[in-house]
Amino acid sequence: MRTLIDKYSQHVYHVAYSVLRNDQDAQDAAQEAFIQMYKSLPDYRSEGFKTWLTRIAFHKAIDAKRKLGRRTAEDLGGEEKIINMPGRDEDVLTRLVREERQDKLRERINQLPAQHRDIITAYYLSEKNYEQIASDAQVAVKTVESRLYRARQWIRKHWKEDEWRE
Repeated sequence: MRTLIDKYSQHVYHVAYSVLRNDQDAQDAAQEAFIQMYKSLPDYRSEGFKTWLTRIAFHKAIDAKRKLGRRTAEDLGGEEKIINMPGRDEDVLTRLVREERQDKLRERINQLPAQHRDIITAYYLSEKNYEQIASDAQVAVKTVESRLYRARQWIRKHWKEDEWRE
């Protein structure tokens, strides 16, 4: 455990600081993140430890920011301040949000019928174009288009948008 803390403490602190913009609050959130990491280790699915830990740190920082927001609402005149984050921190947060959305989408895609799952995975997750998918599946491009259309129709019919979109 000590090795993990030594290795990732700076990274976790920077993630928390990018949200909170306060040294002490970021340290507290980082500590909470490591406690949560320790509690959640049995649930870890070997999907990229640093990304997983970053997600925990980000969520702990957001939780801390919400708590701080409730306490300082009077100081802010009832309005929340918008904090401009530097480019590097934005990249971390943007990447984290994108990865989290992809994880949610992968979970939902794994529940699709096989004929739809393959085409959706190839197009959206592997980011292949129609020609690449057609070549891999040894079918015509028009076949790829119609399979993708049918898969999208199935999704529209069976998924409620608020269940899988943020």
